[in-house]
Amino acid sequence: MSHHEEGHPLDGKRIAFLATDGVEQIELTEPRIAVENAGADTELVSLEAGEIEAFQHLEKGERFTVDKPIADASADDYDGLVLPGGVANPDFLRMDERAVAFVRAFVEAGKPVGAICHGPWTLVEADVVRGKTLTSFPSLRTDIRNAGGEWVDEEVHVDRGLTTSRKPDDLPAFNAKLVEELAEGRHEELATATAGADLEESAEDFTPGGAG
Repeated sequence: MSHHEEGHPLDGKRIAFLATDGVEQIELTEPRIAVENAGADTELVSLEAGEIEAFQHLEKGERFTVDKPIADASADDYDGLVLPGGVANPDFLRMDERAVAFVRAFVEAGKPVGAICHGPWTLVEADVVRGKTLTSFPSLRTDIRNAGGEWVDEEVHVDRGLTTSRKPDDLPAFNAKLVEELAEGRHEELATATAGADLEESAEDFTPGGAG
């Protein structure tokens, strides 16, 4: 009997968790436990080496050791990516070009990505939500729509390997779907949809006479 049959569908996979100071603690710890319990190795990737300080809503939480600084991290080394929320965390990440490029590389490769609460902010910055449907904390709704995505108010939503949820209350559903999508592996249609959206945008940019 293989480990897959014994409830370890992520055996042999390595999953990156990208976060920095201000990450919502439970959105980092609970998905990480779920992914590790399913058999995967996880690494906390952050902007710098050392430690990051999590938050529990507006109160300071625990500190977590960074496994790899973004300067040394490559999407090629991982089978999937998780973007926890917290308000400050993705705001710091989206200001860092290396972090944004790291996120974009996963989606362009069709590798599964999970993002919860304010986590999708970094997806918006990476310009990878165009033509895709996702959910998030409600305050990101306009940003997602402006970036060409469709926003839905659902506990968890999956679109071609992109798994998103709204808030910590959604974590049980998010974690279950996240593990499922990570187990499925690379989604060719996610990569194709991202490349297709880029081509459409390029075509729009070169419309004769401009946008009218």
